[in-house]
Amino acid sequence: MSLTVVDASALAAVVFNEPAAAQVHQQLQDTLLVAPRLLAYELTNTAWRKIRQHPDQAAALAQALARALSSDFAITWADVEFEEVLPLALEKGLTAYDASYLWLARHINAVLVTLDETLSAAT
Repeated sequence: MSLTVVDASALAAVVFNEPAAAQVHQQLQDTLLVAPRLLAYELTNTAWRKIRQHPDQAAALAQALARALSSDFAITWADVEFEEVLPLALEKGLTAYDASYLWLARHINAVLVTLDETLSAAT
């Protein structure tokens, strides 16, 4: 199995059944998922935004988030070296958040799965 760093845009597609879910799910098949702890906050914020837009779906969205952050997705949480993330963000024109995913993928020599076009172009 290969290592795959997954970012919030990609995992949110799967977790919240967005249009790109099938594409991302295929990319994550038979891989070991690794992500910076930041992913948990970003997914939680995505759930918060979706609940604000669709309050009638709050319970289902909260359940989907709980499953994603539990052992269902078997994500290995990793720390990043912030002093290395900052120059990478500046060099690539990324936010520090996005650069954290890129740095981790490079650091562990893993594929980065993202739906973010700017981040994808920086890899």
